[in-house]
Amino acid sequence: MAAIAFPDGAAALMVVIVFSLIFLGIFRHYSDDKEFITNIFLVGLILRLGFGIIVHFFNLRDFFGGDALTYDTRGYSLLLSWFGNSAFTFNTTDPGWGMYYVVGVLYAVVGRNILAAQSLCAVIGAATAPTVYFCARSIFTNKSVAKNAALAVAVFPSFVIWSGQLLKDGFIIFLLVLAITMVLALQERLNPLALALLLLSVGGILTLRFYIFYMVAVAIVGSFVVGISNSPGSLVRRTMVLVVLGLGVTYIGITRNATENIERYGNFDQLQRSRSDLAQSAKSGFSEDTDVSSANGAISAIPVGFVYLMFAPFPWEVSSLRQLITLPEVLLWWAMMPLLAYGMWWAIRHKLRSALPAMIFTLMLTLAYSIFQGNVGTAYRQRTQIQVFLFIFIAVGWQLYKERTADRKLIALDKRRRFEHSLRARAEQR
Repeated sequence: MAAIAFPDGAAALMVVIVFSLIFLGIFRHYSDDKEFITNIFLVGLILRLGFGIIVHFFNLRDFFGGDALTYDTRGYSLLLSWFGNSAFTFNTTDPGWGMYYVVGVLYAVVGRNILAAQSLCAVIGAATAPTVYFCARSIFTNKSVAKNAALAVAVFPSFVIWSGQLLKDGFIIFLLVLAITMVLALQERLNPLALALLLLSVGGILTLRFYIFYMVAVAIVGSFVVGISNSPGSLVRRTMVLVVLGLGVTYIGITRNATENIERYGNFDQLQRSRSDLAQSAKSGFSEDTDVSSANGAISAIPVGFVYLMFAPFPWEVSSLRQLITLPEVLLWWAMMPLLAYGMWWAIRHKLRSALPAMIFTLMLTLAYSIFQGNVGTAYRQRTQIQVFLFIFIAVGWQLYKERTADRKLIALDKRRRFEHSLRARAEQR
């Protein structure tokens, strides 16, 4: 980094070092497997930084993620406006305004440096893998499941692509996992730090992609209503957490911003306009004639939208180089579907209460994107917000498969030993 783009690369490297040390210090403090947590963070970080350097050196931001240039420009304009040198203004109801603040604050420290900004995104993306480890460990109390889920998030190509650039996707995914992890922690005991991090997470999600906030809120409330225990102490603790959360989101203005956003964008006509724009904005649009301006229309759009959201791009519909390079990953994703079904089935039967926050959120966001999305490229990009939790259930399915395979081998070995013992006994009798 320092050699390719000096001095911007050197400043970016310092950003990486500072934030990496902060995250590693936190993760190692709370982990019982410090070596794995450190290694999985560093593997994810190296992949994201490497991809980011390629994008920067060969000027591929328009090809992989043109939004990066928008965040760079608007973040810098926001910084200038703080010093009275720019007329740039925005409303807190504008989608994604939180990313402008992230870039503006960073540029205030290191100067305008898009490589430093995307490197910060890479650190956040890498930090998602250890956070997934903690989340999966909290739900299933199985170290192997937690490790496999974290590994998948660290190395899966789509996660590397969307969190290795100056895009808000990496921040959103990290905050989603952090929020669900804090919910699980608060289910166990009342923890002021976990409560503060939960408020920070939902507030950050609102500033980055406001409609996800409502789904997270429903998942949080639903999980606390159901709980993991019906003991009086648990009921009191969950009620206290909900009251404090309600007061917190009201006090810091989250409720007001959420209300303004829902009034501005929360109607079927706006949904139809957005979906139509996505379907017609590129060659990768699909179901352009679908009308979601009514409840019946929205519901009827779900089956086709779900198929594209979960499985596109399809090999027989590839029409661009960007779609072509995703095919190996897509085929691998398809191959994981039996493990996903197996893992979710087991979780519903045995760990429903613990897995409920992740399940509620995943289901709601899947349905929302199935209605809203009309573009293969956007669906592929935003699928990562769902995959980050689905990989946990895939890891469960994989662990169950390995255990069943090992059990069958042991049973077969035991039968063979009994058979051999029976033969020896007969031989001795003769």
